Amino acid sequence: MSPPSISTLSFFLLLASSCSSAVSADGHDDFIQCLSRQSNYSSLSNDVYTPANSSYTSILQSTIRNTRFASESTPKPQVIITPEHESQIPPVISCARQTGLEIRTRSGGHDMEGLSYVSQVPFAIIDMVNLSEVTVNVDEKTAWIEAGATTGTVYYRIAEKSHVLAFPGAICTTVGVSGHFSGGGYGPLMRKHGLAGDNVVDARIIDANGRILDRESMGEDLFWAIRGGGGASFGVITAWKVQLVDVPETVTVFSVIRPLDQNSTELVQRWQYVAPEADKDLFVGVYLFRVNSTIQANLFSLFLGRADRLLPLMQETFPELGLAREEVREMSWVQSTLFLNQGQQEPLEVLLNRTQPGLRQLKTRSDYVQTPMREDGFNGIVRMLSEPEADETLIYIVPYGGRMNEIPESATPFPHRAGNLYMIASLVYWQDSEARDAERYLSWSRRYNSYMTPYVSSSPRQAYFNYRDLEIGVNNPNGKTSYAEASVWGKPYYKDNFDRLVKVKTVIDPTNFFKNEQSIPPLHSKWT
Repeated sequence: MSPPSISTLSFFLLLASSCSSAVSADGHDDFIQCLSRQSNYSSLSNDVYTPANSSYTSILQSTIRNTRFASESTPKPQVIITPEHESQIPPVISCARQTGLEIRTRSGGHDMEGLSYVSQVPFAIIDMVNLSEVTVNVDEKTAWIEAGATTGTVYYRIAEKSHVLAFPGAICTTVGVSGHFSGGGYGPLMRKHGLAGDNVVDARIIDANGRILDRESMGEDLFWAIRGGGGASFGVITAWKVQLVDVPETVTVFSVIRPLDQNSTELVQRWQYVAPEADKDLFVGVYLFRVNSTIQANLFSLFLGRADRLLPLMQETFPELGLAREEVREMSWVQSTLFLNQGQQEPLEVLLNRTQPGLRQLKTRSDYVQTPMREDGFNGIVRMLSEPEADETLIYIVPYGGRMNEIPESATPFPHRAGNLYMIASLVYWQDSEARDAERYLSWSRRYNSYMTPYVSSSPRQAYFNYRDLEIGVNNPNGKTSYAEASVWGKPYYKDNFDRLVKVKTVIDPTNFFKNEQSIPPLHSKWT
């Protein structure tokens, strides 16, 4: 999830180069020639873009969300394919295998290390932007969602059919659903209904052999793997069937800002005792950020009920916040998705917008806290936020508990369940104009990471897969990583579920066609 941009006026504004010719012209031509020989190429030809096409650059850049990976020196794909039907994808996979191109699949482009549109080896992008239909069945309380849809589109289409159905997806409404769902996918309904991946009931995936599989034909092991283990390791996911959840007709939200200083972080320190233990209907997250020289805490909330229930609950459990009636708003659930992302509740059509303003360079890290941090721990974070390199940094804290404590950590590959009080993530931003100083910001991120070591989980130090961090472990650009090497980052993301993911990968993709720097490796004897 990418939060809004920060500004002093409104917090909610917070929320083909030389490398592109790494493949020879012959290799590029071979792929196009292979595609042209396919029986359905006439239907796909208008959706194939090479650097010779005038639209190539705009399509490539359309969903890049981290401008660290938008420079001229960033490796570019040889080909971008934007299929309009899943039947067009198997020939792309076949031709990529025949001609040695790696496949990267992109749905929304929010991946923190750009792996859906960057590779150090010859590659093509399958961009799912044209596969974005959402079909809601109110009677069944389900929806089929194509992989290129955004979470905002999902929320909007649900609300078109019902005011009392919802889906527990991301706060950020421009996130592509496929990466979000396949990495687990948290959001403000997680304490009541679990993750997005927990609510997936079927899916369609195309494997390395070009077979189009649903839940029945793929089998339960692969279906388990793609609901938290990352879809890019196993195939190209084209659609998800999800179970919708019930919500009240009226919910209550708030977003309040309280100033902090280096010796006064009692409010946030107290939050960590309240939010994970709160009623399942209540989600209260925290942003920490700097405005000028002041460190501020933004506490934001979704409550599945009316204000007359929320206010007494907050007074009883969290009086330190001093929440006032004029600071809360009642609205529909779909309005709350817009409010929590952009601080507004109308017009709802904004949810259909795939673009994201205020893009800049970014480095993200995540951790899980299992024992409440001491106040001096938070004081240290505040001191670090006061440093020059942290002028646009956001510390983002998400409470667990509730339903998250009830789902076994082996139910899906996402293992961060009972025993975790909250996730804490750092999002270090800097402007493109400061690109030459990127190492200063990356160095700050590493120092922050080191500072947090005593306060977060260990053995392994856990991390959220959708906040991928290529500085965890050894990353082979060609994806040919041994089990031992991959476990260095695999265990933090998946804990013991990593071993089962490797077994699934070995069965479904033994030749390791679908791979990237942190993909699940198949288990081969020569790698052990």
